[in-house]
Amino acid sequence: MQAITRMKLVALAAALAAAMPAAAQQVTFMTGPQGGSWIPLGGALKNLWEKAIPGLKIQETPGAGIANVRGVDEGKAQIGFANSSTTADGVAGRAPYPRKTTRVCQVANLYPQYFQVAALADAHINSYADLKGKTLVTQPRGNTAEILTATILKLNGLSYQSLAKANFQASYTDAVSLMKDGHAQVMTLGTTAPASAIMDLASARDISIVPVDDKTMKQLRQENPGYQELTIKAGTYPNQKSDVHVIGYSTHIVAACDLPEETVYRMTKEMATHVDTMSAVVKPIAGLTPKMMAADIGVPFHKGALRYYKEVGAL
Repeated sequence: MQAITRMKLVALAAALAAAMPAAAQQVTFMTGPQGGSWIPLGGALKNLWEKAIPGLKIQETPGAGIANVRGVDEGKAQIGFANSSTTADGVAGRAPYPRKTTRVCQVANLYPQYFQVAALADAHINSYADLKGKTLVTQPRGNTAEILTATILKLNGLSYQSLAKANFQASYTDAVSLMKDGHAQVMTLGTTAPASAIMDLASARDISIVPVDDKTMKQLRQENPGYQELTIKAGTYPNQKSDVHVIGYSTHIVAACDLPEETVYRMTKEMATHVDTMSAVVKPIAGLTPKMMAADIGVPFHKGALRYYKEVGAL
């Protein structure tokens, strides 16, 4: 009789526990700058995660790739979007970070970003080495694409001083205007392909996309495993008759390494099983698989993400 009573008490306790609301968990999610794709994608993920994880409350705040990594490392946020290449720089303690990031873990790769070097056809720029003496326009100093521009120049024995002039523009629109007017001969940017800015330029001027050479790609990968070689397929841009190999990196999700394992496990699982929800906001996410999400970019995995990838055989 006592055993039956104890069983009833255990069952009652379990029922009460299940009925109680989950403990609230408040996290800050750093997304991107106004006008970019990271803010709407962040909103879609917030809705997805809060619906699936009882008690989870997410506060979104604007950010940018490098700022987000620093924000998570410094405890100002627990989740953030980032670029694989510059996150790997943080793990290694390379500029623009003042020190190694030790509290930032990899959750999931989401979609590729293409480093695109678009040149006016009459500038005859067929390789990175041909940038010498040319007028270039890129993003402001410290931007992911600007850092990569300086790096490819260095790997080819050049620098900004080797150019006729280097312009640093916050707006793609302003950069395209310089190119259309002939005040710049080549522009660099890191974004999806096709890039609307390059399509705009190609509507007014004959252009070419400058390919990355094997030597530069190899050296870059040795320095930073967050970079990878990607292909811009023939026909992506007007008059592009063949595939072009370019430098790429991934937009990915990072999380504080001490964020609870179960929370990150559920977040990772929700992304993997709702790719359509994310691709409705950012088209290049379509076709994303757990194996692609788990590709090694040189950033340590969060325990929760690692658990999911092993569970589904992605690692």
